Amino acid sequence: GQQEQQFDILPHPAKSNDPADLVGGPRPGGGLSSKPDVHAFHARDPHVPSQEILNSLEAPKSREELHRRAEELNKK
Repeated sequence: GQQEQQFDILPHPAKSNDPADLVGGPRPGGGLSSKPDVHAFHARDPHVPSQEILNSLEAPKSREELHRRAEELNKK
C-alpha cells in the first residue's frame, strides 16, 4: 500500500513569542544573526578615499577603449 506523506517542523530557537528572547549570542538555527562573520545590517558609512588616493588613480577608460578591450579579450 501507499504510505501517507509526513511533514516535520524544525525546532525554532524562540522559547516565547517575545523577539527580545532571541537577542544574545549565536544560537544554532538562528539565521544570519547567529553568524558573527555575516553582519549585513551592521554596516558603517561608505568609504570615501582620501584626495591622495583619488589623485593616484588612473583616468577612467572611454567607452570605445572598453569596447576594444572587450573585443580583444573575447577573441579565441
